[in-house]
This record gives sequence, C-alpha cells and structure tokens, in this order.
Amino acid sequence: MQRIITLTVKNRSGVLNRVTGMLHRRQFNIESISVGATETKGISKMTLVVDVSDPRKIEQLTKQLNKQIDVIKVSDITDKATVARELAMIKVTSTPQLNNEIQGLIEPFRARVIDISKGSMTIQVTGKPDKTEALIALLRPYGIKELSKTGVTAILRGQQRQDSQADSHLFSV
Repeated sequence: MQRIITLTVKNRSGVLNRVTGMLHRRQFNIESISVGATETKGISKMTLVVDVSDPRKIEQLTKQLNKQIDVIKVSDITDKATVARELAMIKVTSTPQLNNEIQGLIEPFRARVIDISKGSMTIQVTGKPDKTEALIALLRPYGIKELSKTGVTAILRGQQRQDSQADSHLFSV
C-alpha cells in the first residue's frame, strides 16, 4: 500500500541523502519524493510516497525518520484529507496537422502546450497522479519522445493539523 509521508526538515546539506539512505538501508522503496522550501526560512518540506504493505513497518519508518538529526517532524498523512499534486511534462511526436487534435485531447485535463517545435509538442499537466497517468496513456499512441515527472507534493486540507502539538516551537532553528 502506498503511504504519503511528510517530513519537516532543516534545510542543510546532506539531509536528503541521509533520509534516502536510511530508507534504502531498511529496504523501503521510494515511489516518489519531492522537496522544497516552506514559509519558514531554513526549513524545507519533503513529501515521500513509499510502498509499505505491513502496518508495523510504517510505524518503524516514522520512528526511524524521527531519529534523523535534521528532521523536525514526520507525519503519515495517507488517511487524512489532503491535496496532492504532481507535475508532468510530456514531449510527443507531432506534425502541424496533429497539433490541433492533440490540443483538443489535452484540454479536458487542463493541460497546456509549453513548447512546439518541428516534429514535437511539449505538454505540461499538474494534478493527482492518476490524472497525469491518464493523460500519458492518451498521448502514448502519438509517440512519447520524452517524459519527466516530479514527485508528489501534498498538504492537508483546510484547518487540519499534522499533529496535536503546537508547531511554533518547532521552527526555532
């Protein structure tokens, strides 16, 4: 079962390497990883999608992540109401005659063309992973020349909190 784990970490050199190294040593497969700055200077957020079949292993994973020196907070947000998105850029084989057809195909996905050149068209789409996969499947018959996807990034909906502790003391770095 895929789990979405978020980590609030200090933005320091080597943090990503230590986190992924720990996952590797404990044989967790990372399906997706996304890292970026937060609203607090010096603090980053990692979003991991990991495949974990045994519920005891997810508890082990969160405990091990919490032990990492630069990790401030770990949350398993899989079963909470979240907004999760990924970005995909898909370069497909195209001709001037096919350009309108492809544009009509991508419109319901709210995707957009970000580059057109002789013989190809590059499309950008953001959304839930199943949305990006559905568009990729529809574009496959045109011939995908290149495909690049970001990892999933996620945030809790509304006023939910990732834990019951007050967060203000966590960010005194």
